[in-house]
Amino acid sequence: MALLVHLKTVSELRGRGDRIAKVTFRGQSFYSRVLENCEDVADFDETFRWPVASDIDKNEMLEVQIFNYSKVFSNKLVGTFRMVLQKVVEDNHVEVTDTLMDDNNAIIKTSLCVEIRYQATDGTVGSWDDGDFLGDESLPEEEKDSQETDGLLPSSRPSSRPPGEKSFRRKGREKTQGGRDGKHKAGRSVFSAMKLGKSRSHKEEPQRQDEPAVLEMEDLDHLAIRLGEGLDPDSVSLASVTALTTNVSNKRSKPDIKMEPSSGRPMDYQVSITVIEARQLVGLNMDPVVCVEVGDDKKYTSMKESTNCPYYNEYFVFDFHVSPDVMFDKIIKISVIHSKNLLRSGTLVGSFKMDVGTVYSQPEHQFHHKWAILSDPDDISAGLKGYVKCDVAVVGKGDNIKTPHKANETEEDDIEGNLLLPEGVPAERQWARFYVKIYRAEGLPRMNTSLMANVKKAFIGENKDLVDPYVQVFFAGQKGKTSVQKSSYEPLWNEQVVFTDLFPPLCKRMKVQIRDSDKVNDVAIGTHFIDLRKISNDGDKGFLPTLGPAWVNMYGSTRNYTLLDEHQDLNEGQGEGVSFRARLMLGLAVEILDTSNPELNSSTEVQVEQATPVSESCTGKMEEFFLFGAFLEASMIDRKNGDKPVTFEVTIGNYGNEVDGLSRPQRPRPRKEPGDEEEVDLIQNSSDDEGDDSGDLASVSSTSPMRPQITDRNYFHLPYLERKPCIYIKSWWPDQRRRLYNANIMDHIADKLEEGLNDVQEMIKTEKSYPERRLRGVLEELSCGCHRFLSLADKDQGHSYRTKLDRERLKSCMRELESMGQQAKSLRAQVKRHTVRDKMRLCQNFLQKLRFLADEPQHSIPDVFIWMMNNNKRIAYARVPSKDLLFSIVEEELGKDCAKVKTLFLKLPGKRGFGSAGWTVQAKLELYLWLGLSKQRKDFLCGLPCGFEEVKAAQGLGLHSFPPISLVYTKKQTFQLRAHMYQARSLFAADSSGLSDPFARVFFINQSQCTEVLNETLCPTWDQMLVFDNLELYGEAHELRDDPPIIVIEIYDQDAMGKADFMGRTFAKPLVKMADEAYSPPRFPPQLEYYQIYRGNATAGDLLAAFELLQIGPSGKADLPPINGPVDVDRGPIMPVPVGIRPVLSKYRVEVLFWGLRDLKRVNLAQVDRPRVDIECAGKGVQSSLIHNYKKNPNFNTLVKWFEVDLPENELLHPPLNIRVVDCRAFGRYTLVGSHAVSSLRRFIYRPPDRSAPNWNTTGEVVVSMEPEVPVKKLETMVKLDATSDAVIKVDVAEDEKEKKKKKKKGTSEELEEEEPDESMLDWWSKYFSSIDTMKEQLRQQEASGIDLEEKEEMDNAEGSKGPMKGKEKARAAKEEKKKKTQNLGPSQGPETSEKKKPKIDELKVYPKELESEFNNFEDWLHTFNLLRGKTGDDEDGSTEEERIVGRFKGSLCVYKVPLPEDMAREAGYDPTYGMFQGIPSNDPINVLVRVYVVRATDLHPADINGKADPYIAIRLGKTDIRDKENYISKQLNPVFGKSFDIEASFPMESMLTVAVYDWDLVGTDDLIGETKIDLENRFYSKHRATCGIAQTYSLHGYNIWRDPMKPSQILTRLCKEGKVDGPHFGPPGRVKVANRVFTGPSEIEDENGQKKPTEEHVALSALRHWEDIPRVGCRLVPEHVETRPLLNPDKPGIEQGRLELWVDMFPMDMPAPGTPLDISPRKPKKYELRVIVWNTDEVVLEDDDFFTGEKSSDIFVRGWLKGQQEDKQDTDVHYHSLTGEGNFNWRYLFPFDYLAAEEKIVISKKESMFSWDETEYKIPARLTLQIWDADHFSADDFLGAIELDLNRFPRGAKTAKQCTMEMATGEVDVPLVSIFKQKRVKGWWPLLARDENDEFELTGKVEAELHLLTAEEAEKNPVGLARNEPDPLEKPNRPDTAFVWFLNPLKSIKYLICTRYKWLIIKIVLALLALLMLALFLYSLPGYMVKKLIGA
Repeated sequence: MALLVHLKTVSELRGRGDRIAKVTFRGQSFYSRVLENCEDVADFDETFRWPVASDIDKNEMLEVQIFNYSKVFSNKLVGTFRMVLQKVVEDNHVEVTDTLMDDNNAIIKTSLCVEIRYQATDGTVGSWDDGDFLGDESLPEEEKDSQETDGLLPSSRPSSRPPGEKSFRRKGREKTQGGRDGKHKAGRSVFSAMKLGKSRSHKEEPQRQDEPAVLEMEDLDHLAIRLGEGLDPDSVSLASVTALTTNVSNKRSKPDIKMEPSSGRPMDYQVSITVIEARQLVGLNMDPVVCVEVGDDKKYTSMKESTNCPYYNEYFVFDFHVSPDVMFDKIIKISVIHSKNLLRSGTLVGSFKMDVGTVYSQPEHQFHHKWAILSDPDDISAGLKGYVKCDVAVVGKGDNIKTPHKANETEEDDIEGNLLLPEGVPAERQWARFYVKIYRAEGLPRMNTSLMANVKKAFIGENKDLVDPYVQVFFAGQKGKTSVQKSSYEPLWNEQVVFTDLFPPLCKRMKVQIRDSDKVNDVAIGTHFIDLRKISNDGDKGFLPTLGPAWVNMYGSTRNYTLLDEHQDLNEGQGEGVSFRARLMLGLAVEILDTSNPELNSSTEVQVEQATPVSESCTGKMEEFFLFGAFLEASMIDRKNGDKPVTFEVTIGNYGNEVDGLSRPQRPRPRKEPGDEEEVDLIQNSSDDEGDDSGDLASVSSTSPMRPQITDRNYFHLPYLERKPCIYIKSWWPDQRRRLYNANIMDHIADKLEEGLNDVQEMIKTEKSYPERRLRGVLEELSCGCHRFLSLADKDQGHSYRTKLDRERLKSCMRELESMGQQAKSLRAQVKRHTVRDKMRLCQNFLQKLRFLADEPQHSIPDVFIWMMNNNKRIAYARVPSKDLLFSIVEEELGKDCAKVKTLFLKLPGKRGFGSAGWTVQAKLELYLWLGLSKQRKDFLCGLPCGFEEVKAAQGLGLHSFPPISLVYTKKQTFQLRAHMYQARSLFAADSSGLSDPFARVFFINQSQCTEVLNETLCPTWDQMLVFDNLELYGEAHELRDDPPIIVIEIYDQDAMGKADFMGRTFAKPLVKMADEAYSPPRFPPQLEYYQIYRGNATAGDLLAAFELLQIGPSGKADLPPINGPVDVDRGPIMPVPVGIRPVLSKYRVEVLFWGLRDLKRVNLAQVDRPRVDIECAGKGVQSSLIHNYKKNPNFNTLVKWFEVDLPENELLHPPLNIRVVDCRAFGRYTLVGSHAVSSLRRFIYRPPDRSAPNWNTTGEVVVSMEPEVPVKKLETMVKLDATSDAVIKVDVAEDEKEKKKKKKKGTSEELEEEEPDESMLDWWSKYFSSIDTMKEQLRQQEASGIDLEEKEEMDNAEGSKGPMKGKEKARAAKEEKKKKTQNLGPSQGPETSEKKKPKIDELKVYPKELESEFNNFEDWLHTFNLLRGKTGDDEDGSTEEERIVGRFKGSLCVYKVPLPEDMAREAGYDPTYGMFQGIPSNDPINVLVRVYVVRATDLHPADINGKADPYIAIRLGKTDIRDKENYISKQLNPVFGKSFDIEASFPMESMLTVAVYDWDLVGTDDLIGETKIDLENRFYSKHRATCGIAQTYSLHGYNIWRDPMKPSQILTRLCKEGKVDGPHFGPPGRVKVANRVFTGPSEIEDENGQKKPTEEHVALSALRHWEDIPRVGCRLVPEHVETRPLLNPDKPGIEQGRLELWVDMFPMDMPAPGTPLDISPRKPKKYELRVIVWNTDEVVLEDDDFFTGEKSSDIFVRGWLKGQQEDKQDTDVHYHSLTGEGNFNWRYLFPFDYLAAEEKIVISKKESMFSWDETEYKIPARLTLQIWDADHFSADDFLGAIELDLNRFPRGAKTAKQCTMEMATGEVDVPLVSIFKQKRVKGWWPLLARDENDEFELTGKVEAELHLLTAEEAEKNPVGLARNEPDPLEKPNRPDTAFVWFLNPLKSIKYLICTRYKWLIIKIVLALLALLMLALFLYSLPGYMVKKLIGA
């Protein structure tokens, strides 16, 4: 499918000129070549071809524009021709002659003739006239081989293609390539220049929108104007046709420049875990311990007794040195164990696990203060078992972790909101089963190489043993394995391994390994990792992990069956596999469990069970695939391999492998059914041409051995000349091409995006104009590509073989790409000049997403390996993914290297390739590869360079589709290559002197040449042209024009002894001139370009060079441009780079400020005594004066010198400047000490200030006013002004204050306004903690406001309001703006709200990083250059820059064009000796008092076995060494030092201050934990005035006393004098004027006695705090501050060992002495006594059954303690036999404790164990625990319930027992919270809770208590007794008499039992008995009486 446009002529043009045409279709433009000097007719005769994948719509447009071409100015549009393609779609062929329209859509006379032809999808093709092609000389050959059509034309029969068609297409393609403006590299594949996707139709939006700019970047402005129609220039976009950095062409693929395998290399990692506390642990009265495991290392916290919420705050560090893959798969497991001791291992409460990779992928590589959810792996139905709060961080080398600033943790612990889970994982994770189904494997090694097998072999002599494979699966710290299949290399298992884990799992990868079972040790055969992220999708339309059944391929070491396999690691999955090992068919499914189901097996052990077998064909239909390769060149063969014959072997899977090679799959292949439509379609003439396709096509997988020939001293090549060997392999694989096709489409989109982004970056870097337009083009291509994917991937065939994952992945890829396409579209509209960088970041995210999606988890065809064999030994290999070679008839699905010539660099396998060995090229191959279905193979030669004949094997003669065994090229062209090697910069230091002797070696085909060697430099300017003559290239001339082979340039270091050392390599493509082209602009002469030099994976400098390849025509070299130019007499026959290519030079002057040398180390064991500095740039230079005695004074006495030099006009081409320090020894000897190369002079180029800038304008006054009462938030609302505005800004605080007072009066109960703090109460720490809160607040606001600083500063620029500020000022302005934004929120909600909470305390500035990073290293005029010597380490992790530093040179540079600007010299006080360096201080030695304040350290690396350290401070400065050893802080990783140290020093001798933290040890030496170095000299001399920070307010006494001996007014006067600024003019009171700024402020000050006196200091201070607003000299002054510096340990380079907070003051000794140092000693905790009276309990659950009566009762007592003091717990007496749950106690507890109010922590000191040397101080939260227990005499007491009250914020007690509910404690209802420290006395009822069997809370009782807090003094004044003792005894409780023990006085208890309970019953019984007695007596006496009566007695 293609649209072809043949542009014939344009006539009736006006005037003479150069013409160029541009043809656009679907937003994709091609340019014609430039026709020079044509008159009224331009005969273009060019053809353009657009491959189209979707049918052309009738409304689509074709647009042709004709321009007058200009090299200098923008191209001028002559006219435009637009045509709707309706007719073309209907007729397929149209010829049109029509007039053009001009800009205003008016018709002009010029007309154009064009022919358009459309090949539709169905293969119907319009006919062409042969006459169109008469000029095409290549016709006959094309006809002869008409069979060899391009795979893009699926015509049904070969004969349907008219004869000239192919050549037409080819020619068109070539022209579109080369004919475009040659300034940009010719040759980009049609594909890479093609826009994927349907273009919009004309109706929707004008085509103009899409217009790419006309190549010259500078033209874009005019283009925007020309686009007219009010179109915003901001919407112009550049398509990739105009790419700047690309190197792609249509027959060659991009070589990969990075050589070394980086994956398997071990690195340093440190995992640090802080366990802070645990909460809500399930279980009664436990003694929990937390166990932390990383991989196999375990560490335990201490045990906390009888608590469910222990507080630990313990820090653990694990160090590893392993490869990243191994590291990220390690599991971090945090488990809580109950009652562990020496004898028993304890019972597991619950555990939590995640892999290291999950932590590493978090922002900042860490989780901070997050809660891990514990669950019990043995009982999955149980629910959660509690929470552990921890910090987890993983640091690799060179990662710096930003620790969130540690301060008091006041934020309420919202557990649910801070769970230890990555973003997007739900809090409620469910249990799930993971079924890994293992079906079968094939392709295993045939032979057993295990130990036992070798023993057997030794005895029997024959090894018939096969492997005994089994599969082992590792997941989330567990492993399961299948059964062993004895002696089988095609084992069948059909088993499944079942894991149970929480879903989604926090372990990303599952490792599946085939192992060989052996009696001695099992070895891995191959390993595969399943990345769960790739086989699932967590979106709302996502799917659970699923896979297969599918084959996965395993790669590892080669099969050379030796006893010891040196690459065994590769089989374990570490590093890149170098050979195919086996393939395994597996599946994976996940089932979420319903844990409420009673039948569920609740254990999480791994199980192995049988799985249902799947059919053979479920993975796809077996197809025959055909792989063809042609070796066009083999050069750069390492000389070690040059003596024996070399062969190359290509394998795919086991096919082609000499050892275990396969010929045909063992299973019966399905025969072809005749009705297979694909067959009929694609194999033509199979009957007559080929016979049965299974003809005798035996595979040829290796080239025949050939002896290498010598190229030069290092490399050999194989002399293939015109005969190129070929290989071909038939192999059989399940046909799953669709997977690879989809991946290829996405890869193509991603490659294009990456290339575009590199362009944009390059444009930004080289400051080309309009990077935003290119970015818009990139986004457009991206959105088109995404739409294209949707249309292609949708028509997915082969449904029967698609697994669930295929379907789901396709759905989710389509969703992702659809949304990406839309996002790209909307982003395109937002790309503006100043947002480019931001949007680039978003595009990088797209790129990562695409790469992620394109990686297909279910493999199909294994990768192709190319091995170089030397004497049957495998030497080096290359690995090419099969998807890159896969053929498809749809262009976008084609693999990126299919049918292209690929340059491959072979590398050493496995560990041999690490380090320097991996950097040398073993061989460079030019290899053509094609892989596809056998039946599609008719075009497998289509991409080869033309002009060859095939040589076939005997049995293949005459068969067309039989592959050749070699190709013989009949066409060859001769060329001359000119390599213009100008210079290189920032090379690698290869000699011990820290320099190199570099030369470059240029390789092209099989020739090589060297430049001369330049001694002792890292920035050689060779300025040399190398000429390669008689280069013979095979193939068609026009193809070579666009696809020249690549040039390899290697840089070496010449050594006097031994061979040269490799320093780096880069590639280039030459610009080609054919014999019939003129050597003239625009393409020639070529421009110098920068090429990035790589050494392994690291960049190692840049090469500035240009390369041209000139065809030698029939008349020989006479036609070539002459090589003129001087042959340099001194340099011998060396030709310099010719004029026209070398840069244009102008005269510059370089001024050098020589200040001094510092810290010079010894050279060859001798100390440096008389050093000198030599500066050299571009051959010219200057020397400093000699330092006569380095020890006495290391400064230079002559400060400024200069030299003149010719430098290129283009700043980007400026050569580097070299600084070298030599030591002058006796007898005129010099020794090099060290050197430094300034690679870019740009930052030292002097740019005269723009006098029109606003802040230069000194007319008018600007008033800035402020009041001291303003709290910090307000001070920063000062508005930043332009100098031109004369506004007076009043920050009127009075209003706000009134408002606030009103509010206070109205204040509701919620607003507990803190009383203003009393001055005497405040100390430095109040100020510090208050400042930390402010800092946190600001960080939070910054995150919230989310304004990106960069964007902000660029906006400021765009507004032009601030004029061209310097970068620093810009950033600062942006920060100010940000502050304004966040703080000018109006008086009600802005600063106001924060003030309500915060008392007014003066603050200082807490910097969360070093002060230097905030003030640009204090290099405002004095720069520090590190002097290096010694080799750059070969091992990247080995030597760091630090170790090579041998000293530092201090000075500066200034570069400017020579006629100095006039006005510069005219300025007042201009001193010509100082040149540009006016007003610098003298550098004579000066004595200084240095005062170091060390506040505290955080997160120290533990130094002792117990996971703690005993830190103390050590300070070194010059000869002074202070070790504060006796004040070490025991067992503390976050020590508060609070100390100041005074040191006298003299600059410059002693200027490097080292502050170190050591770990104190009782025996042995103390270990260094970490140290930080501070350069005091730069601070001292800096204009930012870093000697003593400027406080926020000026006060004479109190905690905020002014520290500087100079008052603000004196400082201001001095600054004005030094900066030659008019001022300061004080007066009237409260005003000061400096230059044109007026500052106002308060004019009075209070002294200690409260007397007010007038003062000017406040206004002076306000001027200082806004010094940056002063025109010309203004800069930010360092405020009063505390800086946070990382501590580093030289033994563990690059990994932070903790942080230190400190600040440094410096006072010159010749000034008045400063006062006494500030007292910052740590606050002593205040002693308090907490008195708790337990009055009563109620509703306590009844535990005991009564012995006699079976009644429920409880023997209640209450236990209480303060957190952390469990051993001091106190119990009430027992209230026996409570029958109602009521208990009466009247019992008093007394808890004395030490409390730090600022941190809200209790401080306890106690010995950790009986063996501890000293007490350890612990800080723990103030929490009171109350528990109720049931007392038992014989068994242990039963725990009933508890409540824990945080004394700072606990619920207010209820007034009565009735109102006391369970919700008060669980926080489910809003209860007012109170603090005992404010209330002092609280009484009420509190609920007591325990957990029931279902882990739910239940109310188990209520307690009435009274809490009373007193300070220690108050407690002493009115003492009380413990329990109910004197003094102030509590009365005895009135308890019912049941409350005693029955067996002590049984009568009493019987009395009570009987009396209370059975009183009425007894009365009733007694009455009844009496009645009965009466009755009995009555009955008894009745007869007697009756007798008496009867007898009448």
